[in-house]
Amino acid sequence: MSLNERISKVIEYSRLTPSEFADEIDVQRSSISHITSGRNKPSLEFIIKIKSRFPEILWDWLVNGDGEMLKSELPETVKPIDETPEISEDEKLKPTSLPDLFTMMNDDEDFGAEETEMEPAKISPRESFIPHQSTAQQKITDSQRLDKSNEQIINQVIGNQQSKIKRIVLFYENGKFESFEP
Repeated sequence: MSLNERISKVIEYSRLTPSEFADEIDVQRSSISHITSGRNKPSLEFIIKIKSRFPEILWDWLVNGDGEMLKSELPETVKPIDETPEISEDEKLKPTSLPDLFTMMNDDEDFGAEETEMEPAKISPRESFIPHQSTAQQKITDSQRLDKSNEQIINQVIGNQQSKIKRIVLFYENGKFESFEP
């Protein structure tokens, strides 16, 4: 059985349409039809995606066509309870999967303990760091701020109302001007 035929058998096993299968293993839909028709051969990444989604499928069967398709189809040997199970050479060489973040978090009793004991990080100054000035010093050096009392503001407004216009002068672009005196 060719690799393309084995992939067709996996699609049949999944009970999905080829389009649904492509979506399930996150590949382009056209790649499924190209592989099952024999036009293209699947890449390693493609096979890994199948194996990730269907972990019950055996690598040896998927890649080489050796043995059974599913782990559950393997013949089980009856072992006595007292006998320790022997580990085959294949199992010794097989890499173990690393636990995911959430498994590690649940196993870690002290998770989060360091967070409360940590000192706050020191803020490193930026290139344009301006030293903080005291309020009194800021009032003196700040040229934008005008500290006038309410009485001074009221007197200025009343004074502007009492002033009368003496002359209005209009300047034109051609250099002429007009002067109006009310």
